[in-house]
Amino acid sequence: MKAGFKFFRALLHVLRGYWIIRTQFANISQPLRQAHVQQWSAQLVHILGLELRVLGTPIQTGLLVANHISWLDNVAIHAAHYCRFVAKSDIKNWPVIGYLTDQSGMLFVERTSRKDAHRVVQTLAQRLAAGDCVAVFPEGTTGDGRRLLPFHANMLQSAIDADAQVQPVAIQYTDSTSNAPSFAPCFVGDDTLLQSVWRTLRAKTITVTVQFGTPQTKEARTRRVWADQLRTTIHTMLT
Repeated sequence: MKAGFKFFRALLHVLRGYWIIRTQFANISQPLRQAHVQQWSAQLVHILGLELRVLGTPIQTGLLVANHISWLDNVAIHAAHYCRFVAKSDIKNWPVIGYLTDQSGMLFVERTSRKDAHRVVQTLAQRLAAGDCVAVFPEGTTGDGRRLLPFHANMLQSAIDADAQVQPVAIQYTDSTSNAPSFAPCFVGDDTLLQSVWRTLRAKTITVTVQFGTPQTKEARTRRVWADQLRTTIHTMLT
């Protein structure tokens, strides 16, 4: 019953976000839009029964590089700090959710197209040069949280081209009582979004920790070397 009630509240909250975007976003400034997105995300985290823990100070402009475990990662980061996200184009076609993510400023990439990936890198570099804060998940897909997958380096080229700083971000889900890892929010393998959502709703209180590390600059290193070093940094932050 408790999980069902939270699901109903979350559904209403998603529809409320849809209504706010449709009726208000065209008439308000970008800073107010960003404030709406951050507030809405923080409220959704609370409705789902999660506790948000933020460590470190997020950069205002530059590239956030984070590990990827769940569909909740985007919501948790947005609740801690507004940014644009780069995500696979499939999400844009999801009912309601696709519209919400598109209007929140997400940049979509067709992962099977090298040409489209190049376009997104160029667009991302332009956004970084304009002073945006953008988040990417260089693993390219979600993992179970037990270990980091290899980091793809192509999106780092945008930070190199724009001479933008890069900040490692570590995301963890733990049981709020025992502090043991919680795998309820995982969204991997054959999991459906609904299955992951339902596990999260049924779980005991979960703490999602979003830790912002020390910002970095490109220095004299290639994007491949930088990606490997960022992976090592995030691994250290998670242990």
